[in-house]
Formats: sequence, C-alpha cells, structure tokens
Amino acid sequence: MQIIKVGIIGCGNISSIYIENLSNMFKGVKLVACADIDLSRAQAKAEQLNDDGKVKYPDLKAMTVDELLADPEIQIVVNLTIPVAHHEVAKKAILAGKCCYNEKPLCLSRDQAQELVKLADENKVLVGGAPDTFMGAGIQTCAKIINDGWIGKPISATAFMCCPGHESWHPAPEFYYLPGGGPMFDMGPYYLTALVNLLGPVAKVAGLTARAKEERVCTSELRKGDVMPVDVQTHVTGLMQFASGATGTIITSFDVWKHTLPCIEIHGTQGSLSVPDPNCFGGPVKLCVQRSDFKEMPLSHSYADNSRGLGVADMARALRDGDAFRANGQLASHVLELMHAFHDSSDSGQFVNIQSVCDQPKPMPSGMYVL
Repeated sequence: MQIIKVGIIGCGNISSIYIENLSNMFKGVKLVACADIDLSRAQAKAEQLNDDGKVKYPDLKAMTVDELLADPEIQIVVNLTIPVAHHEVAKKAILAGKCCYNEKPLCLSRDQAQELVKLADENKVLVGGAPDTFMGAGIQTCAKIINDGWIGKPISATAFMCCPGHESWHPAPEFYYLPGGGPMFDMGPYYLTALVNLLGPVAKVAGLTARAKEERVCTSELRKGDVMPVDVQTHVTGLMQFASGATGTIITSFDVWKHTLPCIEIHGTQGSLSVPDPNCFGGPVKLCVQRSDFKEMPLSHSYADNSRGLGVADMARALRDGDAFRANGQLASHVLELMHAFHDSSDSGQFVNIQSVCDQPKPMPSGMYVL
C-alpha cells in the first residue's frame, strides 16, 4: 500500500487528537511534519513526550509554514488554523500542488469556498474538510438502517444543538460571539453534514434568528467578570426542503439553559430513527418501527471512538485509488451555504434557494473496515 505523507498546519488544542490518530490509527497515512505561525508551538508538539520521557512522535518534524508547503514529499496538508485563516492557508497549499483538508468550516464565505473547489480542480488536487464524524460508526449505522428500508421513505428530520454558550468554561470565548462565530457556524457543520449524509442535499431553506443579549459576562475561573460584546445571532431556527422531498427543522442556540430535545431524529413512512450526537463518532442508535418502542441497535460500522482524522485517511485512500472521497469540498461548500442561507432568509423574510450542489456521500463499508 502506498503511504501518503501528511503535514499539519496549526498546532493549537485540536491538533493533539489529529496528531495522535494520524500517527497511530490509520494505515494509509503517515504524519511527518507540523507547522505553526509560532514555530515554538510546532516544536513543542513535535517534542511531546510519553510518560516514560521518550519522544512520543519521533518521526514528526517541526517546520515553518513555508517549509512545510515546499516539502515535495508531503501530499496532504491538514489545515487546523483559525477559521479566518482557512481560505488563505488552503489556497497556498493547493497552489503548492498539495491536497488540503480544512478543519470546519471550509472557510468563512461562499465565494472563498467556491474558489477553493475550483482551484483544487484546476490543480488536480483534492480539497475538503471536517467534520468527518458522519463517517463514524454511529451515523453510518443510521445510514445503513435508512438505506435498508427500515423506516420506509424518509419524510422529515429534526436537529437540535442548544446550550447556554461557552463563557462559563472556555478560556477565550470571544470568538463565539464575533462574525464567523455563533451557534450555527460553530456547531451547524456537524448537524448539517450528518443530515446531508443521511438525506442528501438541500434545495431550499428558511430561517429566523435572534440575539438574547448584546453583551455576555464570563463566569469561568480565568475570565470571571470580563464583558464581551455579542455581534452575532445566538439563536438560529431553520427549515429545510431536501432535494429528495423530505423536510427538516434545525435549531442551534447559545440561549438555552437546559433542554430535553434529541440531537437528530429521522422520521419515515414506516418508522423513526434516533441519531446519535453528530459531534461524536459513535453513540447510541435507536430504531422504532411503526408503533413499537424505540430499541437500541448494534453499531454496524467501525470507528466508534474519537477518530478525528478519518476524513484525512479517506482523502489519502481516494488519492491512491483515483476515487471520490466523502468529506469533499462540494459537501463542505454546500453546508457552508446552508449556514449562510438561514441568516440570509431571516434578514430578507423569504425562502432562499440553495445554489450549490453535492452528491450524497457514499456509505462507508460496514463491519471492521480499516483505513
């Protein structure tokens, strides 16, 4: 098997799980380099130690961003920079002849997303990005149940991500309340990607948004009493018309103290399906056929644990085989357009037709499938 060499740009908190998994979980990739605008952070990641004092990743080299992009052996760049930098870094990687996998969202604007997809096609490389949780055991089991006809024809879906915000625990929560933040852009990618994976692309949306507070006060230990301006809508309600004819409702909110709402449910002509948290790879899958009670179903697929980097491994497989990969740029661009469209609809008071198109991702092989 050809091993695809990978480099990471951006060595913040999320990089740890990518480094761990891309070093140990997947057979077809080899993480060889990490880079950051602050070289010392990359060096700290590369020199990370085991409990016994040995270097945990002896083959991992710290580089500057320019050095990583210039390295001819690195074929995939994993872009873990902050969202505002996603477009710039991905564009540089693509123009350097490398495939690029971005953390979510793909970038901030629809124009930027379209440019990346076009550039990747012109340069004959792959582009895409997180989330890849929809490729995990939980949601893939749900996809198999739907595809096998257990709930009949899907008619509707609901999705809820509601919490009181992040200022009670996050060490730097300002981002969540500035442009590019908010509940839809923070967590919407997980929920919308899962829904598109299960039901296919969306044709039309409507949205209503609200903002409960103009300022928020931090209550976390390190930031207690700090006041933050709120420049985004913090409660977003969306309606979706899927191209298949199914309809959906989604609510993402930083204005809900507690709730008993499900993460995602899919309802069909013959039954209902309870879908696990799309921010996770596993989780309980529950099926109800007609009037029966919900029953937890065994997971039919691999990757139930935290498998971040699974999308990168699938990109490497596609690069070797010349095949499509699942967490691709068209899917990520479609999800980005949906998030913007909910806000656009709220501002205009009208339905918004979705311009982007994407294929429903191909199901993962069932059983103990190892990339």
